[in-house]
Amino acid sequence: MSRELRRLLIPPERIEGLQRTGRSDGRVALEAGEAHYLERVLRFRPGDRLAVIDGGGRLWTAVLEPGRQLRLEQGHATPQVRQEAPWPPLELAMAIPKREADLVWRMATELGADRLQPLHAARCVPTQRWDIERWQGIVREATEQCERLWRPELMAPQPAQDWLARPVEGIALLATTRRDGLRPASDVVRDLRHGPDEAPLDRGIHLAIGPEGGWTPAEEEAAESVGWQPVSLGDAILRTSTAAVAGLALLADWRRLSCASCRRPSP
Repeated sequence: MSRELRRLLIPPERIEGLQRTGRSDGRVALEAGEAHYLERVLRFRPGDRLAVIDGGGRLWTAVLEPGRQLRLEQGHATPQVRQEAPWPPLELAMAIPKREADLVWRMATELGADRLQPLHAARCVPTQRWDIERWQGIVREATEQCERLWRPELMAPQPAQDWLARPVEGIALLATTRRDGLRPASDVVRDLRHGPDEAPLDRGIHLAIGPEGGWTPAEEEAAESVGWQPVSLGDAILRTSTAAVAGLALLADWRRLSCASCRRPSP
């Protein structure tokens, strides 16, 4: 069964390139990193089978062939598995912590996030430098490992206040602390509905997690002015990485229980 095969993510443009180049043999040339992973890490040899995913909901089975290439066992336009995108989409926006960002992107991928937005908040470490290429690799590897068919979209870092001040669509939850009357995020999620009168869900559920020192008043004001709902993730003061994983796990579990049989609304 395909679920028992090790997976390799190849971007859809390379799969679709088979059609553009007129190749009908289903052979895809491996890049150096992919060949290293299969031959050196997994110890694959020509003739071994694996699953190829494109990160866009499609899966093929394939055979490793000599010359560092794969041969798809199904046509590029007729994958063995085709899966609709998860609905509603989940977005995690996180102020980049001094440590553990790699861990959060990996765990967020495993938990089912569909979009990852790094933020540079006022209370982030000012001299921090980010390796976006490394993060992309972590997301790709986590997608392969956890057997997802949809790879999360990892966005470029943005200034938190500017990003939070943009008009928001869907359900937007701003995790914060040390404020009276904060509604627990679990209560907000419990009350979410997915009927025809709840159109905002079609625009996704967004969760924003602040830095270790918390959002500044200006950042919170910018967010709330465009519709972000301030919520609590519990009585304890959580590290950024803990809060991100806890909040996303709550949303992912709600989606699994409430929307497993839902279909994306028709446009």
